[in-house]
Amino acid sequence: MIKVGIVGGTGYTGVELLRLLATHPEVQLTAITSRKENGLPVADMYPSLRGRVALAFSAPETARLTECDVVFFATPHGVAMAQARALLDAGVKVIDLAADFRLQDSAQFEKWYGMPHSCPGLLTEAAYGLPELNRAAIKRARIVGNPGCYPTTMQLGFAPLLKAGVVDPAHLIADCKSGVSGAGRKAEIGFLFAEASDNFKAYGISGHRHTPETVEQLQRMTTEKIGLLFSPHLVPMIRGMHSTLYARLTRAIDNQTLQALFEDAYRDEPFVDVMPFGSHPETRSTRGSNMLRLALHRPDDGDMVVVLVVQDNLVKGASGQAVQCMNLMFDLAETTGLLHVPILP
Repeated sequence: MIKVGIVGGTGYTGVELLRLLATHPEVQLTAITSRKENGLPVADMYPSLRGRVALAFSAPETARLTECDVVFFATPHGVAMAQARALLDAGVKVIDLAADFRLQDSAQFEKWYGMPHSCPGLLTEAAYGLPELNRAAIKRARIVGNPGCYPTTMQLGFAPLLKAGVVDPAHLIADCKSGVSGAGRKAEIGFLFAEASDNFKAYGISGHRHTPETVEQLQRMTTEKIGLLFSPHLVPMIRGMHSTLYARLTRAIDNQTLQALFEDAYRDEPFVDVMPFGSHPETRSTRGSNMLRLALHRPDDGDMVVVLVVQDNLVKGASGQAVQCMNLMFDLAETTGLLHVPILP
């Protein structure tokens, strides 16, 4: 059994990790930290876990993290990098759901997250945790930086086009929408029900921290310079993400060949569903699951290709993807503990 610790078990990604790992056949939950809730049984805070999780929250300084085989950080940015070195020295693998190990360039991290990186030497060995595009590196990694939710949709949506060299990489557009849970479990005015319900707004248009992460990864797919216009939006739903991606075709290609690029790229991927050409995937078709669905469109058979991508931002966009990485790191079947059917209605 894999002994698992979770640092930051009270937020949405933390409880989603608990939900997934509580029924994982190869996992033994060993430690869950929360300084504020120290001593409180997990199931008292989250009754959905009654009968599934018997642990109580522990203060970080008393939690038995070094006894674990892997520790997940479901924490704000900056927490994992402060503890990663000690855990690695103790033989514990690390999966960070925040941004501490997503960017290889520490200067970019400091620019976008407003803090110096406390262990830049670890960045070179950290694997970017998007299995469909980086599986081999994740398998051999001691430390994984889990992708952001928006970047997951953008990379999987653009990758087949960029790798085939059939679109202009300098003028990519991503128009993306996320449910309110993507902002985390916190009491801020903009995320209150009366503020977010019956409302729709863009944010981060002048610059969003997921842009450098996405560009860095997309740049690995082409020798030409990536240019990305990324517009995130907040929609009045709890969970779910819909990204509409636009790219201009640079050579003649018929729709059947275009569809084949995606079907061939993801044919053996258990968590990417390439729908028939012209389909309209819905966020509810992925709710509660680790599945990402996408579909291609080509308006008026012109030179623009549109990729529609949906996922659950808390599962494939966060905690489910982290468990997928853990399975790879411990030589388990990648789908172990993750074959949940989406919830409808």
